[in-house]
Amino acid sequence: MVEIRKIAAILAADVVGFSRMTSTDEDRTLARLRALRVDVIDPIISSQNGRVFKRTGDGALVEFRSVVEAVRCAISMQNAMVEQNAGTPADQRIVFRIGIHLGDVVEESDGDLMGDGVNIAARLEGVAKPGAICLSEQAYWQVKGRLDIAVKDLGPTSLKNIAQPVRAFSLQVGVPTQTKKTSLSAPAAGNKRVSQIVAATVAAAASVLIGGWLFLGARSPTPAKAAHLSMIVLPLANLTGDPGQDYFADGVTDNLITDLSRIRNSFVIARNTSFTYKGKNADVKTIGKELGVRYVLEGSVQRDRNRVRVGAQLIDAETGASRWADRFEEEVGDLFKLQDQVVSRLSNALGYALEKAEAEKGAGSQNPDVVDLIMRARTLNYKLPLTKDENEQARALYEKALALNAKDPDANYGVALSYQFDLAHGWGAPGVNYPAKIIEVCDRIIAIDPGYAAAFDLKGWGLLFSGHPDEALRSADVGLAINPSNPEFHALQGVANLFLGRFEQAKLAVQQAIPLSPRDPQLGFWHVISGDAELGLGHYDAAIEQYKTAIDGGYKMDIPYKSLAAAYALAGRTDEAKSALAEARRLNPNLTIKWLTPRTPNISAMFEGLRKAGLPEE
Repeated sequence: MVEIRKIAAILAADVVGFSRMTSTDEDRTLARLRALRVDVIDPIISSQNGRVFKRTGDGALVEFRSVVEAVRCAISMQNAMVEQNAGTPADQRIVFRIGIHLGDVVEESDGDLMGDGVNIAARLEGVAKPGAICLSEQAYWQVKGRLDIAVKDLGPTSLKNIAQPVRAFSLQVGVPTQTKKTSLSAPAAGNKRVSQIVAATVAAAASVLIGGWLFLGARSPTPAKAAHLSMIVLPLANLTGDPGQDYFADGVTDNLITDLSRIRNSFVIARNTSFTYKGKNADVKTIGKELGVRYVLEGSVQRDRNRVRVGAQLIDAETGASRWADRFEEEVGDLFKLQDQVVSRLSNALGYALEKAEAEKGAGSQNPDVVDLIMRARTLNYKLPLTKDENEQARALYEKALALNAKDPDANYGVALSYQFDLAHGWGAPGVNYPAKIIEVCDRIIAIDPGYAAAFDLKGWGLLFSGHPDEALRSADVGLAINPSNPEFHALQGVANLFLGRFEQAKLAVQQAIPLSPRDPQLGFWHVISGDAELGLGHYDAAIEQYKTAIDGGYKMDIPYKSLAAAYALAGRTDEAKSALAEARRLNPNLTIKWLTPRTPNISAMFEGLRKAGLPEE
């Protein structure tokens, strides 16, 4: 049976007193519930990209890609039910309890979800008051700063069949908070048109402060100078000729806005403003001036019976020039998963394209600022394979940025990253303790910005290479608490468990990383981690498959080849082992047992295989 582990936001909803209502008037109650599902509940779930993976008679279990979407859905459902129950006798009202949790789940081959992530959401629904929403602590921290309804901290709460108490928070729908915050909620229902309720749930703030730059709202009469990484995603055009397919193009647009807004120090115009341009032939230069953005993303979706074709281009709003373009096709299958694939590919490519465009702009500047310097350095970091000279050039640019602002976390992170590359490739100066340097810089970043998740990832690698895998695991745990959807922390957990000889746990960790970013540039490395775990377990054929997958995916460094050589040797495939080892040593002439030992988890099978393949000791 095929199963996938992943992190998901789970919403569990159930009708209060359903058994009592059906015992009194079963036919009428069931008919009302069916009508509500079709006319109200399912459209709201769809508007927030939810997937109902299980019906429970009077309720449902729904998967979301983000807690934000899950909470918007829950608030809209509860507001809608207030309206639907208006004028209905109290004993005939359909009222929901809702629980939401963010956690680890297992997806079965049929799409069903299982595990603690689902169980906790269902138990939280049980402790919610009628008409309320109960969030776990993990879910609450994802939306804490965005709620404009009252929240009650329920403290550690014992849940049936859950071993440890779960800290829970109750959202009191209809009761405003004392302090105005960026709203996640839909307005109180006052119109029976469900489409208006649904549209209200996707409202978002039109202006924010990020990294000390002020971005003014849409159509400001005196817009601020367009800031770095500022953009608008125009609604993707539906080229099918069938207006009924608009929902797919709009869904891709919505998810792109969400994903691109997660790029650090980016500013993406909110969905409501973006969709005012739908169907209009607007000039990109005018849009740039009106909104104060540097880039405009436009594109199209065309779907026939079997395939979806997506095209997009990133346009410089100042010059009108195209900075990046891509076009690709995918087979139509599960549309929910297909949207994920489309958005993942576009957002990953766009993240790099945006920074590359910024780097090129900054390269011609007589007085580059901190961000220009960082972007230019990152374009060097992204090159594969990275060379020693490029790493040194990148570090020099980061250090130049630090001369302008010593407390810039991105510049500090770049310096620490360059030390990591020195360590991993053996480029460093003799006698320098690079793990200690990495940890020192990361601690400095964390002191500046305790929420800078990437610093905990890099610090974890420093701890690994200084002989402290247990502490590396704790660093990964802290990072995951800040950003539960970051696959890098799962990969770090995987390698730390390799160092500790916990091969099953290593496999489990990396299996959680891959679904979170299935087109990630680090995907090849994650397959190597999985292969090393299989090697440690004695599953040589499975290890070989993982290493070959990494290489076939474009991971052309020495790491997968040396591991492949060990696996081939242990499987008795001597000629293939020697060929793989020769390629590894061509890519890394320093490769020996002595060189490899401090840089690799102490997997006895790995070193046994490498010796069999002919890797010299020194």
